[in-house]
Amino acid sequence: MKNILTKSLLFVAAALLVGLIVYRINTNKKNDAPRERAGKSALTVGAKVIQPQQFSEELSLSGSLEANEQITIQPEISGLVVSINFQEGAMVAKGQVLLTLNDAELQAQLNQVKTQNNLALENNRRAKLLLEKEAISREEYESANATYRSSLAQIQLIQAQLSKTVIRAPFSGIVGLRNISKGGYITPATVVAQLVNVDQLKVTFSIPEKYASKVQKGQNIQFNVDGSRDRHTAKIYAIEPTIQTDSRTLQVKALAPNTWKKLMPGQFATVNFPLEATDNSLLIPSEALIPIQNGKKVFLYKNGKAKEVLVQIGSRTKDDVVIVSGMQAGDTLLTTGVMTLKDGAEVTVKFR
Repeated sequence: MKNILTKSLLFVAAALLVGLIVYRINTNKKNDAPRERAGKSALTVGAKVIQPQQFSEELSLSGSLEANEQITIQPEISGLVVSINFQEGAMVAKGQVLLTLNDAELQAQLNQVKTQNNLALENNRRAKLLLEKEAISREEYESANATYRSSLAQIQLIQAQLSKTVIRAPFSGIVGLRNISKGGYITPATVVAQLVNVDQLKVTFSIPEKYASKVQKGQNIQFNVDGSRDRHTAKIYAIEPTIQTDSRTLQVKALAPNTWKKLMPGQFATVNFPLEATDNSLLIPSEALIPIQNGKKVFLYKNGKAKEVLVQIGSRTKDDVVIVSGMQAGDTLLTTGVMTLKDGAEVTVKFR
């Protein structure tokens, strides 16, 4: 009897213990339910409705700027510098005298030859009169005439040499730093200075062979240079007639105005060459694109949730990407906070 009572008490105690455990479990579930619901609250992400827009595809190419006209000023003859008629870094006009050389020796030679020419002219006149009277032979007359013509040629030669003692600007432009001084002796190998015309600049660049057919004279291009955000326009004026076999590119030159002299020859240029323009391209922000193993994906907003969509991309710009397939006009794209999203996650959108 005593054993039966003991077993009954143990059974009741066990039952009470099991009941207590079940009660605790149910109570904990009730307390945890609000926490789980709070943890699953919708994320707030940025969104944008994608609409078709105009897009011009461009090639980004490397180029360089060249002066419209540029020469190294050097004398044609040797001589002593008598005067320098330009300021370094200053504008000069076409035909302006830049410097003169000592011409005293040439002037003396010219006076000597002119005296000889006067004598030869008089001898030639007398020989002609004597020939008419048949007092001399034609050979004697031809000899006198040849002496006269030879003296004329010597005068022209010395005058040509004298013209080289005055160096003039062949075109208007800016003179660079000079390498000579007044009183110095210079030769044809001496570099006096650089003369550069920068009213216009040439933009030289090369375009890949497969796009060569799209290049046309008169076509406008855009370019910018390092250190400036300004975008400049140039017009293509010359195209190389052959493809360069080593690089498989076509060399092109365009002309750009330089009214405010902000551009300088020798600068590196980033050329934007236009290809095709479309009116119904779908452009999305680059930040919304997520790379995955098999390509790219984005998240769209559908019925309060994030929907994962695989997309195929085309051209890129600095901030945007063209979508070729996977999206349609009017889709709501999730743009920010997308890296932590999962397919089907509840989201609250904030339109940009």
